[in-house]
Amino acid sequence: MSVSARNFAQVGRKIVAIGRNYSEHARELGNAVPTAPFFFLKPTSSYVTSPGKIEIPQGCVVHHEVELGVVIGKTGRDIRLADAWNHVAGYALGLDLTARNLQDEAKKKGLPWSAAKGFDTFTPIGPFIPASEIPDPHSVRLWIEVAGQVRQNGLTDAMIFQIPQLIEHISSIMTLEEGDLVLTGTPKGVGPILAGEHVVAGLEYQGQELSRIEFDAIQRS
Repeated sequence: MSVSARNFAQVGRKIVAIGRNYSEHARELGNAVPTAPFFFLKPTSSYVTSPGKIEIPQGCVVHHEVELGVVIGKTGRDIRLADAWNHVAGYALGLDLTARNLQDEAKKKGLPWSAAKGFDTFTPIGPFIPASEIPDPHSVRLWIEVAGQVRQNGLTDAMIFQIPQLIEHISSIMTLEEGDLVLTGTPKGVGPILAGEHVVAGLEYQGQELSRIEFDAIQRS
């Protein structure tokens, strides 16, 4: 396994985040269910590893979105659907934090989501999990607790567009590079994180917990 893949959070060049890839999540925010994949980019400066601290910016309503991250292990462009798995090195448990009030305002104005998604600490991330440990990434359970309350608990089999389709689509637009992370979307149940709350998330496969991450939310100074 390449060093770049194992150390993706330190050396990866981009985070590609898929939007609305679970129909129930799209509906809970009043969005149409997409008929084709779409994505946005997050800066790698938004990574924070566990255990760590999530910063809540002043005036922001910050929501959690627990996600399965796909770590790219082989650089490729115009990757065919049949070849997509050859470009996957492994996985990681991640959170895509969103300043929901900023995102809502941006959507109304037709503006990009970069500010709403790109604050420092807005991509809490777990350690690398080799692909061999998750033979079927569409059978993964993702969950998150905030202040001891379960908020999201869902299976990746509910993805609208599966991982090979996402890789094919993204790489038809931009080169996917070794160490890049693809966040594959979030199940229903997103909600706010407040300063002072403790956040715990987990990734399970066939009843075994493969990753658990923990963060304390603090006010950004």
